[in-house]
Amino acid sequence: MIPEPQTRCGFVALVGAPNAGKSTLMNQLVGSKISIVTHKVQTTRAVMRGIAIQDDCQIIFVDTPGIFAPRRRLDEAMVSTAWGSARDADICIFLVDAERGLTDDIAKIIENLKTVNVPVSLLINKIDSVPRDTLLKLTSDIHALHEFEETFMVSALNGDGCEDFMNYLAGTLPAGPYMYPEDQISDLPMRMLAAEVTREKIYLRLHQELPYASHVETEKWEDMKDGSAKVSQVIYVERQSQKKIIIGKNGATIKAISTAARKELCDLVEQPVHLFLFVKVREKWGDDPARYREMGLEFPTG
Repeated sequence: MIPEPQTRCGFVALVGAPNAGKSTLMNQLVGSKISIVTHKVQTTRAVMRGIAIQDDCQIIFVDTPGIFAPRRRLDEAMVSTAWGSARDADICIFLVDAERGLTDDIAKIIENLKTVNVPVSLLINKIDSVPRDTLLKLTSDIHALHEFEETFMVSALNGDGCEDFMNYLAGTLPAGPYMYPEDQISDLPMRMLAAEVTREKIYLRLHQELPYASHVETEKWEDMKDGSAKVSQVIYVERQSQKKIIIGKNGATIKAISTAARKELCDLVEQPVHLFLFVKVREKWGDDPARYREMGLEFPTG
């Protein structure tokens, strides 16, 4: 009798500075877009989990908020969540943007990695945008600050180097049964995923005018008899002036945001979606514990 192959399963935390490419990498490895990706920093707020199968291993990627010096309560919650995810994982992967190189901020993160009591490997991203000599020097400089388990060089955008990285994870994660069905690519509830899609479209449309003052919640998701979905979302802002920016002249801006979000949602759920967006002013929503629970973040009490 041929024994069944032994499966492996575990959590891999992706940590790094804002805009290191964590979300792009996870989307590449999972094979589907499940994490918000924009050119703005700190767009990932809550923990996003993406699930991939490599050989007989189920790899659960944890895309964390970028680590930076917090200035607001929301910042504190995001950074605390990132470090907590790193410490709870089976493997921690530290991403560095090859274009940005070894900055003081990166050096501070490396220093704090010494408190993470799990194996930490280095992954240098965006290797297709810098010369080989620059990559080698960057790798050497980083290794002088910390001893990493392994080092990988990849392009999250085009997938270069990702197969070797996946093979390493598949052979290193602990033996155990799969935690999710084999066809599942995320543990994020569809309501939250839908809110993330709309939030991304807001960022892409208004990246100069509305920095981080908006938050999106899916209030209602109703599957209709005709096979479509009726989705109602609220966009929270802190001031009346921000509400006017999102709505735009004659409603043009919110219509464009809604159209772009609806199109992506239709592709995501593979069914027609009727999307209804509402904008509400909620002053200091960044100090409201309920908003943090909705984002899957711990509310900082200090």
